[in-house]
Amino acid sequence: MADADSMISAGPTNVSGATPQAVVVPLTRDTIFLVVTVNPDAESLASVRALCGELPKLLRAVGFREPAGNLSGVLGFGSEVWDRLFGSPRPGELHPFREIRAGSRHAVATPGDLLFHIRAEREDLCFELAAQIMMKLGNAVSPIDEVHGFRYFDARDLLGFVDGTENPVNQAAIDAALIGSEDPAFAGGSYVIVQKYLHDMAGWNALPTETQERIIGRTKLSDVELDDSIRPTCAHNALTTIVENGQEVKILRENMAFGQPGHSEFGTYFIGYSRSPRTTEQMMENMFVGRPPGNYDRILDFSRAVTGTLFFVPSQSFLDAVTPDPPTAAITTAAATETDSSTVAPRPSDGSLGIGSLKGNSRHE
Repeated sequence: MADADSMISAGPTNVSGATPQAVVVPLTRDTIFLVVTVNPDAESLASVRALCGELPKLLRAVGFREPAGNLSGVLGFGSEVWDRLFGSPRPGELHPFREIRAGSRHAVATPGDLLFHIRAEREDLCFELAAQIMMKLGNAVSPIDEVHGFRYFDARDLLGFVDGTENPVNQAAIDAALIGSEDPAFAGGSYVIVQKYLHDMAGWNALPTETQERIIGRTKLSDVELDDSIRPTCAHNALTTIVENGQEVKILRENMAFGQPGHSEFGTYFIGYSRSPRTTEQMMENMFVGRPPGNYDRILDFSRAVTGTLFFVPSQSFLDAVTPDPPTAAITTAAATETDSSTVAPRPSDGSLGIGSLKGNSRHE
């Protein structure tokens, strides 16, 4: 049975002294992924900043009624809204989502200022927390995407394969997902990339099981990885294995199935936490472009990405220190943003918000 603190914290304090948000927690049966944009006025920004300190109270108010429900919530911030809310310093690798185009394959970039990743063993707990959050924010935000995910049988996706078999656990999960000494000001934080994929189930189900297994790189029933002698180099699990300096670099996946059979909607919501977005970005590059180019992930012949956004998840310690009044740096940034948006140009059509380096190499000053 979970206590109130376990609904907020991911576990032991980070070596920096910062307590992480509930990033590294066991997979639950139900999830809500909620992405919103923040209106540009000062009152809306103040409402979001106020929520940072109030979110743990909402988690306790909802979760304490059913401790066994293991309710948790994570709040992430997009690149552009970070400047308006907090100014500098910025997380070292926070930048707009990088769109990828390769032939007919397209990793789209879509708007998103805030991500709420809500998890529990019961859908009503997720629903109640999401409702309380949106009531607190009121007209300060505009919803962009909301997905209610569910665990499908024995942790399978709707394509029929077990999803997340190679996820790191325990200390390895913490090391994969949480920032350490490489960015001390934001230690205990995490980068998270989300993508909503829709599946062509008729086309997929028309494939022989052996063909599906070669695309995924695992057996369908027993979830055993195919031997390298028969696994294609374009298999999904081959392309998403990242090795640096002889060591595999992992991310923490919290994917969930979703859909509406009456509307022929069948999908997987990809969500990957990592201490650097470069790892997940390299996985997507391998999938969409190929390794080498052209040797792409054949799952993309049957699955289409319809959203794509990068967020930074600060530590709980960071959120606890936020007050409704913004720091001077954020006020200056917000004023410049309002001036630019009203006199210079509309929002770019590529899905980015036009602030910060698209290559993610420059730090906001």
